[in-house]
Amino acid sequence: MKKIVYLLMLIPFLGFRSFAQSAAEKAVATAVESFRKAMVDPDKAVLDKLTVEELSYGHSSGVVQDKQEFIEALTSGKSDFVSIDLTEQTVKIAGNAAIVRHILSAATNDGGKPGTVKLSVLMVWQERNGEWKLLARQAVKVP
Repeated sequence: MKKIVYLLMLIPFLGFRSFAQSAAEKAVATAVESFRKAMVDPDKAVLDKLTVEELSYGHSSGVVQDKQEFIEALTSGKSDFVSIDLTEQTVKIAGNAAIVRHILSAATNDGGKPGTVKLSVLMVWQERNGEWKLLARQAVKVP
């Protein structure tokens, strides 16, 4: 009987462990948050540091930008995020890559025209020299 009670007491602790983020997942989540902030207040150096040269940045409109085009659109104000909220985020590590999914809700001011957007986003991050960098991103509109 004591063994059963002991096992029942351990079950909640074992269950909590599965919900804990690994160090790599936390590092990726931190990189995603830094990226979110850099999109709201565009900083070329930060955006450059968080992305790889081979970046493929896909928009919900079907437009795909490389790293230079993506950074230029943000720093020039052509693409202007007033605020960005990320919800329902998941991070899965696969070797030196991470798959991030979330819902992005944002207020925009593209070309001086206020608007809002709600997107489902897939990001692929890659660890390079101990730092997580964005390799690819694709968004689709949420109905």
